[in-house]
Amino acid sequence: MSFIPTSVKEIKALGWDYIDIILFSGDAYIDHPSFGPAVIARTLEAAGYRVAIVPQPNWQDDLRDFKKLGKPRLFFGVSAGNMDSMVNHYTANRRLRSNDAYTPEGKAGFRPDYACTVYANILKQIYPDIPVVLGGIEASLRRFCHYDYWADVLKPSILVDSKADVLVYGMGEKTILALAEAFAHHRDWKDIPQIAFLQARSELTDARLEHAILLHSYEECLRDKRKYGENFKHIEIESNKTEARRIFEPTGNQVVCVNPNVQWSTRDLDISYDLPYTRLPHPRYKNKAIPAFDMIKYSINIHRGCFGGCSFCTISAHQGKFIISRSQKSILKEIQTITGMEDFKGHITDLGGPSANMYQMHGKNQEQCRECLRPSCLFPKPCTNLNDNIPEMLSLYEKARKCKGIKKITIGSGIRYDQFLDEHGFLGASAKKYFETILRYHVSGRLKVAPEHTEDEILRIMRKPSYRLFEQLKLAFDRFNRQEDLREQLIPYFISCHPVCTEQDMRRLEQKTKDQGFRLEQVQEFTPTPMTLSTCMFYTGENPYTRQKVYIARDKESRAKQHLQFFTYKQAEKTRVTPKTGYSKRKPSR
Repeated sequence: MSFIPTSVKEIKALGWDYIDIILFSGDAYIDHPSFGPAVIARTLEAAGYRVAIVPQPNWQDDLRDFKKLGKPRLFFGVSAGNMDSMVNHYTANRRLRSNDAYTPEGKAGFRPDYACTVYANILKQIYPDIPVVLGGIEASLRRFCHYDYWADVLKPSILVDSKADVLVYGMGEKTILALAEAFAHHRDWKDIPQIAFLQARSELTDARLEHAILLHSYEECLRDKRKYGENFKHIEIESNKTEARRIFEPTGNQVVCVNPNVQWSTRDLDISYDLPYTRLPHPRYKNKAIPAFDMIKYSINIHRGCFGGCSFCTISAHQGKFIISRSQKSILKEIQTITGMEDFKGHITDLGGPSANMYQMHGKNQEQCRECLRPSCLFPKPCTNLNDNIPEMLSLYEKARKCKGIKKITIGSGIRYDQFLDEHGFLGASAKKYFETILRYHVSGRLKVAPEHTEDEILRIMRKPSYRLFEQLKLAFDRFNRQEDLREQLIPYFISCHPVCTEQDMRRLEQKTKDQGFRLEQVQEFTPTPMTLSTCMFYTGENPYTRQKVYIARDKESRAKQHLQFFTYKQAEKTRVTPKTGYSKRKPSR
């Protein structure tokens, strides 16, 4: 198997005299199905297009990286990579990170802030006549007017500042193929699903507006935060529909047009994952470690989408609310590919997805799903229309464990325990069997779950279940450990500084978890990212659905005080008396 070419030398070796599409990425080029640029490149290649990738181009010199491959025949594709470049660069306190997991040796500084905008502007400056297509998470979540936490301003659609011709949002394989075909045959592409683009306000006719949604303009949102909240509500509702409407958002003398999303099938997903990935970083990196690759090298994604609807999460806004699962045949084929890799030692590190136990979950009555406007199928209570997928998952796990060359399979993705537990215990025998199977075969000493908080008022805003469900999980976990004589650990994830959360709430969280014997490790300070309900509340100061005012910890001091509640046990350790000397670890006062 060969890599997608990245240099003039590689293109000459292929004997090409032209390139159809050139992709620019903020990440190192890793030819693996977990990395978006590789997926798009392989998808286009399989359709017969000549594709090249320019990974992490230098934007600070004479721009030779943007010129070295010349003009593509059809278009440039631009992506910031697998992460929003601002999340990649900065902590929740807006401090510059010292590393970058998507760069060789984890080095920082190999991509610009707002990478999509910087790359697209350079390409438009050098090649004004060649279309630029944005894609990836950064472009996807900034397709509408959005609050940018790092600049602390409301920004227009990324299409405005980037000057790109079109944006592909979400998981873009089917859409990029439709665009490539339209460009190749000089056909109109503006009705292709799952794209966004700018058009003149004068083109916004009554016919175009029929069966569509017209949002408040960017300028109106700048003047009135409540209108921004109303826009968000419309966007989220449409994002969670099976059959969404086109959305228009005026900005200046233009309009952002966002077409409805594409419908996916199991066969579509199998085709994408069955492409001939080498599953390795490009040889140009000369075996340098790339932390993000090391983390997912032997992991397998079994589905896309998430119907959890968590207020702070962007998965449903990007991948969609409805679950699209791969076939067992496709998944087992990928396991066989991994077991044939030279340095594979027998451990699959993840067999999961956005939430590992949503595989093959869908509505029993699809008509009911088409009419549903709930942002979450689990909150406030699991939907009665959800099917029981547990036998299908257990069947997959068993077949995977029996594959030749497999010694261990761990479920590294998070699991939603509110799918198999309520406040009284397990939701039936199959739910209990799933939980015990996970603990018996698919945990490497630690089961990680995400209660996110202990206080119900905050959990309701987060669209998460009551902490009482986590307490039921802990009881079942401890009981199984005793029965099986195991020493596994339960590791909960928590968030500080979320809208509504106060310092008093964090003190209660600290006390409750301390009483339960937890020394918190997996903790996170809430970071407002584009296109989440939590970010909308952070910016506007109110819940857009209820218009109730919400408390926001905005200043650094308030946020720091909340986050420090996670680590009070460490502060106590610093000041405790040591057994050997009897002296305090504090410096003596003078």
